[in-house]
Amino acid sequence: MREMIRLFLVIFLFSCVSGGLLAVVRSGTQERIEYQQLKFVKGPTIKEIMEGCSNDPLSDRFKIMDGDKEISFFVGEFDGKRSVVAFESFGKGFGGDIGVIIAVNLETDEIIGIGVTTHSETPGLGSRAKSEPDLSSQFKGLSIKDPFKVTADGGKIDSISGATITSRGVCGAVVTSASIYERLKNDILKKIKA
Repeated sequence: MREMIRLFLVIFLFSCVSGGLLAVVRSGTQERIEYQQLKFVKGPTIKEIMEGCSNDPLSDRFKIMDGDKEISFFVGEFDGKRSVVAFESFGKGFGGDIGVIIAVNLETDEIIGIGVTTHSETPGLGSRAKSEPDLSSQFKGLSIKDPFKVTADGGKIDSISGATITSRGVCGAVVTSASIYERLKNDILKKIKA
C-alpha cells in the first residue's frame, strides 16, 4: 500500500511539473505564434483584400471582446480616411471550419472583399474556395446587411462546382461576420477614432 501511495505521489508531481513547464512554454511562445499566423496565414489575405490602402493593416490593428471571445480588427486607410476594417470569422465546411477574413467599409457598410484563410476542405474541390477568386469576388460591393446564401438555397451566391457545402460554409462565415459587425460597429468606430 505504501508503494502505491509513493507511486501515486511521483506521478502526481511529474504531472504538475510537466503541466507547469508546458504552461510556461505556451505563454512564452504565444506572441510569436500569433505573429507567425498573422504574417503567413492571415496577412497575405488581408493585404490582398485591402490592396491600395495607404497604411499597413497588419500593424494597424486592435482587439475587441465579443462576449468571451477576443476578435482582432485590421484597419485600412483609403484616401486619408481610416474607413475599412477587416476581421476573421468561421463557417462550417465539408471538412471542418473555414476561416474567412471579411473587409467592410465603415461608411457604406459594403463588403470590400473576402478571402479564405484556413480550411480542411477536399483538395481540388472545396480547397478552390481559397485559391480561386470565383466565389469570393461575388461578395465585393454587397451590403453587409444582405442575406448571404448560395443559389441552391435561394440566394445570390453561385457555389463552386462540386463544392456546395464549402460554398455554404463561406456564406455562413460571412453571415457570422455580419452579426459580429452589427454588434460591435459602435465599439469599432470608437477604437478607430481613438
